Amino acid sequence: MNATREEKMAVSGDDDGQQLSEDSDDNNMSLTTNPKVPVWRIFTSLILLFLNYFLAQYDKFVLSYFQEDVVSSLHLSSTSYGLLSGYATGIVYALLALPTAFVADYTSARVWVLTAAAIWWSLCAIFQGLSHNFWQILLARIGMGIGQAPVEALSVSLISDLMGRNYVFFGASVLYVGVYIGEAVSGQIAVAFARTGTPWNTALIAIGVVGVVVALLVRVFVREPKRQISLVMANNLNHQVPASAAFPSRVVTARRNMLSTFRYIAHMRSFYLLALSAAFRQLGGNVFGYYMPSYLSNLYPSQPSLLSRYGIIVGVVGSVAVLTGGLLTSVLWGRTKLLPLYLTAIGGMISSIFVLLMLFSLDISHGNQKRGIQVLYGTMSIAYLTAELWLGAINSLIALLLPPRTKTFGLAVWSLVQVLIYSSGPEIVGLALRKTDPTSSAYIEKTRIALAVMIPVGYWLAGVGFLLAVPLVKRDLAGHFVEGRLCWSGRKGGFLAAGCVLGVLVISLFTVSIYYKS
Repeated sequence: MNATREEKMAVSGDDDGQQLSEDSDDNNMSLTTNPKVPVWRIFTSLILLFLNYFLAQYDKFVLSYFQEDVVSSLHLSSTSYGLLSGYATGIVYALLALPTAFVADYTSARVWVLTAAAIWWSLCAIFQGLSHNFWQILLARIGMGIGQAPVEALSVSLISDLMGRNYVFFGASVLYVGVYIGEAVSGQIAVAFARTGTPWNTALIAIGVVGVVVALLVRVFVREPKRQISLVMANNLNHQVPASAAFPSRVVTARRNMLSTFRYIAHMRSFYLLALSAAFRQLGGNVFGYYMPSYLSNLYPSQPSLLSRYGIIVGVVGSVAVLTGGLLTSVLWGRTKLLPLYLTAIGGMISSIFVLLMLFSLDISHGNQKRGIQVLYGTMSIAYLTAELWLGAINSLIALLLPPRTKTFGLAVWSLVQVLIYSSGPEIVGLALRKTDPTSSAYIEKTRIALAVMIPVGYWLAGVGFLLAVPLVKRDLAGHFVEGRLCWSGRKGGFLAAGCVLGVLVISLFTVSIYYKS
């Protein structure tokens, strides 16, 4: 692939040090080395992107908190409910992010696409609240998935261009506070709705209405920023995605830009290992979030306020941790570009120790529930503080490593690889527990064993993977990508084999998730 004249200028230093423009009749996109966005607009944009992301996260908890009401009011079977919220649905959502993210990059209209997506999923949330049978709510949830799928990739992509590189990490961390606040607030709101007798469909309608308002505010106040050059752009001339002007047809341009992005990723030395490591890290976290609350409730039946305090710890400590990780990376960016890798690796390894202490807190306290709950809250706080430093920092690093013109699509690919792997965690645990009575002590014991194995293993596999990726990221940052054509006996064959294994895993778990819910 040939680089544009302006990219050559970036390498040689002939530009003015501020902005690189591409001459194109089809795509009036410019690249900058130093975004010049007013502070008030950055602040406003971050708040609105956070609110939009938070609402998308909160919506995911509604069905789980109101499961019994949804099943009874719509006369759903366990199979039908499983189709609404199970593994299969999550995979479909992740796949749907790819075309939307690609369109956002190709049209250079990320804000418009994000606004349209947010309005769409908000309307679908309202339609869910108005549903009267399974097919109505299923179609509404599929529509909602189409809208929610690209929200994360679009938001991170926008933030990575709103501010200078050293501030991007903290900005993205603000966005990811929505994960922890969403989980914490969801429980509190669900309890309040239950106490006031507010039905589940009213909750969905309320979310949808607020979502439409936030989406319109995003369109009004968030502006499409100029794309910021990547960390490797100045040193890695041969792997940049070509400008639209290089090709005569929009169809040809779209096709070649997509292929160029995949080639770029394939030639990166670190991407595959970073993606696998992040997937295992998310797998441990996904199992934690899916099974830990119910396990702790069964372990401490005499503590009625446990789940409420669990949510507070998740919201407060998780938010502080992710902001701290982003802030540390931003502050120390001038000294090291590798801090996100160390935070994720070492933080997860340390956290796994405290996760085990959580799981065995009652045994440590010799069966004393009062002392055990104190041990639990203390170890859980440390577990979250060490484990959740990473989200904003690592995703920002990936965004800055990807080619500027197609970074949103690249981020969607990055997320898809993770979802395909980490979504399997709860399904695997569920299969291990499926023949056990949920009210029995054997169920508690089996759950504890499953969590004590899968969470630490996921964290440690991720930690080792991120540490092994350090020298590879250094080479990528220096622009030393894999050179030449990829051969089937080497890197290309490895990607194909990994894709086949991942496909078999997804299809198997897809089938099993439906079969055992029937």
